[in-house]
Parts: sequence; C-alpha cells; structure tokens
Amino acid sequence: MSDHIEQIFQCGILTLSDKGARGERQDTSGPQLQRQLAAAGPFAIRKNAIIPDEATAISTILQEWVDDEKLQLILTTGGTGVSPRDNTPEATLAIIDREIPGISEVMRAASFAKTPNAMLSRGIAGIRRGCLIINLPGSERAARENLAVVLPGLAHAVAKINGCQADCGT
Repeated sequence: MSDHIEQIFQCGILTLSDKGARGERQDTSGPQLQRQLAAAGPFAIRKNAIIPDEATAISTILQEWVDDEKLQLILTTGGTGVSPRDNTPEATLAIIDREIPGISEVMRAASFAKTPNAMLSRGIAGIRRGCLIINLPGSERAARENLAVVLPGLAHAVAKINGCQADCGT
C-alpha cells in the first residue's frame, strides 16, 4: 500500500435485531450508517444484512464478510446493551485477532456527555485480518452520534490495518 490513503475501502453493515429480522420493525440505523459512510468518502458498501441477535450467526457472518468477501470495515448496529439478547460484543470478540479499546472508549465518553445510559453500552472494536469491526448501538440516533465521533479517523485506521506506511501525525 502507498504512503497515503488513495483507495476505496470495502465495507459492510450488519444490523442485529430480532424484530427487524422478522419484519416486525423497520431498521433505521443501518441506512443511517450507510449514508454517513457514503458522505465520508473512501467507503463503498458491499454487504448489508439484518439478522437476529444470535451470537453464532453474528460470528459466522462477520467471519464470512472478512475471510471470504475481503471487507475492510464492518459496522454492526444493535445488540450492544445489557439485555439478555444483546450478544454482539461476545460474538465479535470470538472472531477478532486484536481489540482496539480506544474506539469504543471514545464513543462511550462522547455518548456519556449526552446520556448516562451510555455507560451500559458494551460495544467493542477490533481487527480480524485486514478488517476493522466496530460495534455501534442499535438506535439510529446513538449509531449516528457514535459513528460521527470515530468517522474522521476511520480511513486512516483501515489504511494502517492494511499496511499503509504513512506517519500517523500527517
């Protein structure tokens, strides 16, 4: 990879919602994330799915999207809270090679400035092979706000994960 970011990164958005997967509720967070990534520049959405919040299914899709589809950024939305059906962080932890705690820490800190309920978010971020995976909350507003916090650094992060030699301070 060159010394600066010139490529388009291949992305996926995975929505975790039991009701959404059954067609009982329309997902608005996934489309919101798609609009934000499209507006940000070097991101092309290649995969988009809504599935129930089942840990095994989540892990399987994340693995397929990274290993087979060669995605470089995956945003999940939903399943990050403390409800019994919130399985996204565990499913993500099961398949990543390295965690990046700073991403989830900065999102929680920014969210906590708006609502004390942010302390209940368990979302994580990590790397599997050449892909950055970030867990975002399921509500459209929270997903939008959390992505906005980290979006300015995402292209650089994905480029570095994929071998970019550019200095971090440039």
